[in-house]
Amino acid sequence: MAKTGAFQTLLTRLEVPIDQDAEYRNDTYCNRDLIPIPPARRTYKIWSFVVYWIVSGACISAYSTGSSLLAYGLNAQQAMACVVVGGILSGLLAVVCGWMGEVHHIGFTVSSRFSWGMKLFYFPVVLRSFTSIFWFGIQAYWGGQAARVALGALIPGFAHMKNTIPLSSNITTNDLIGTLIWYIAYIPLVLVPPEKMQRPFLVTGIMFGMTLVGLLIWAVKNAGGGGPLFHTPQTTPNVGWSVMFGITSILGSWGAGTLGQSDWTRYAERRYAPTISQLVAAPVMITITALIGVVVTSASSEILGVLYWSPVELLGMIQEHYHSSPRVRAGVFFGGLGCFVSQLSINVVLNSVSTGMDVAGLWPRYINIRRGAYLNAALGVAACPWEILASAGTFLTVISGFGVFLAPLTGIMLADYLIVRKRILSIPDLYLGSRDSIYWYTAGCNFRAVLAWVLGVWPIMPGFVMTICDPTTDNNWVKLFNIAFIVGLSISFFATLAIAAVWPPPYQYVGLPYLDDAVPFGSAPGSKEAERVSAVGGDTKDEKRSGDEESL
Repeated sequence: MAKTGAFQTLLTRLEVPIDQDAEYRNDTYCNRDLIPIPPARRTYKIWSFVVYWIVSGACISAYSTGSSLLAYGLNAQQAMACVVVGGILSGLLAVVCGWMGEVHHIGFTVSSRFSWGMKLFYFPVVLRSFTSIFWFGIQAYWGGQAARVALGALIPGFAHMKNTIPLSSNITTNDLIGTLIWYIAYIPLVLVPPEKMQRPFLVTGIMFGMTLVGLLIWAVKNAGGGGPLFHTPQTTPNVGWSVMFGITSILGSWGAGTLGQSDWTRYAERRYAPTISQLVAAPVMITITALIGVVVTSASSEILGVLYWSPVELLGMIQEHYHSSPRVRAGVFFGGLGCFVSQLSINVVLNSVSTGMDVAGLWPRYINIRRGAYLNAALGVAACPWEILASAGTFLTVISGFGVFLAPLTGIMLADYLIVRKRILSIPDLYLGSRDSIYWYTAGCNFRAVLAWVLGVWPIMPGFVMTICDPTTDNNWVKLFNIAFIVGLSISFFATLAIAAVWPPPYQYVGLPYLDDAVPFGSAPGSKEAERVSAVGGDTKDEKRSGDEESL
C-alpha cells in the first residue's frame, strides 16, 4: 500500500501545471495548452502574424526548395513560376485553415475531434506529429550546419576538422558537433510561451534577411548578373508535369504549417488579424526567399563552378574560395549566424509548438506543449535527417510524400468545417470523452472521415512507392504522385461532402458560429459543467443518445 501511495504521489507531481483559479482541469482531453485561448493570452496583432510569416517564409527550406527545382530539370523562370503559384496557394490555405483559431480559439489538435471523433482524432494528430518529426530533424540539421559554418569562420581549423564518421553516414564530425550546439541553443527557447514569441521572431527574421541580402549582393556583383541558369533551357523531358511537381513541392513544404494554422491564429487579439499576413505576407515572403535562392544559386555557379542549393553549404564554399581571408570569414560568420537563428525560429513556428500541442493531446494530464516539443526534438534527430538531405531529388520526393498523407487531412477538415457544419461548433463537446459529446459518433470514431481519407490517399500511394524505390521511374502513377497535394486535398474535400450528403453526421449544426467565452469547456462527464454542456443547442443527454442511434 505504501508503494502504491508513493507511486500515486509521483504521478501527481508529474502532471502538467494548472493555472491558479483555473476553470479547467487536466484530464484525458484537456490541459492549459488545449483549452480555447482565453482573452488574456490573445496577444498576436496584425504585425505579429506578418513577423510569423517572415520567419515561416524567409527560411532555408524556402530558399532550398526554389533552388533545388533547378536540380530537378526546370530552368530559373519555370522554377520561379512554381514558387509564385505555390506561395499564393499556400497563403490561401493558411487563411481558411486558420479560421477555427480566429473564431473559436482552438488549435488543430482539438479541432480534429469534430471531424474524426473523440477517440479517432488521435489518428490525424499522430500522422501530423510523425511528419513534423522529420521536418524538425531536417530543420535542426540545417541549423547544425549553420553552426558549423559560423564556428568554422571563427576557427578555420574547425571547418577542416578530420572526419571520424564513415562517409556512408552522410554526416561529418563537425556537422554533428554543430547539430549538438544547435540543440543546446534550442532547449531554452522552448521555455518562452508561444504568446510571447513575437519579438524574438522579429529579431531572427531580420538577421536571416540580412544574410539573404548579403548573399544576393555578393553573387550578382561578382557574377555580373543572374548567372547562366537564367539563359539555360530546361532539361526535364516533360515541362508540364515537372511544373506541377514543383508547385506540389511548395505546397508539401508548407502543408503541415497551413494545416495547423489554427495553432497560431488562436492567439489572435481580434478577428481577421491574421488574414492580411496570410494572404499577402505568406506568398510574398516565400516567393522573395525562393527567388533569391534561385538567383544566388545561379550566379554563384558562375563564380564557383558548382550549383549549391543550400545557403549554408554556399557560405562554407565562399570561405574556401577566398582562402579564409579575414574579411570573408567575418561575412561568413554573420551569414552563418543568420541561418542558425532562423532555424531556431522556424522549428518553433512550424514544428515545436504545433507538434508539442499534438503530443499534449495524446496524454494531456502529463504532457503540455513544452514537454511535447522536447520529445519531438529527441525524435527529430533520431530520424537521421542527413540521409534525406543527401540529394536534391530525395529531398523533393520526401517533402512531396508528406503531402500524400497531409493533403487529405486538410481536405476533410475544410469541407467538414466550412460546408458540412457551416462553421458551427459546440466547443464544450470537444472536451467530453463520452457519449454525452455530440462528436462521439460510433464508439468515439467518425468513420466518414476514415473513408474520405482513404479515398484521398489510395490514388497517390502507388506512385509514391515507385518513386521511393526508383526515383527515375516515369509512368502515370508517378505523374499522379507529382501532384499529390492537389489531388489528395481535392478528392478528400469532395468525398467528405458526398459522404455527408448520403450519411449526414449527427448534430452538424449544433453549437455556436463563434466562441462564447461564458460557455464552459474541459468538463468531465457527470459534472455540473457537463450537465450544462448537454443543453448546448437545446438538446438533452437522452435526446443526444437517441439521435446518435438514429444516425447509425
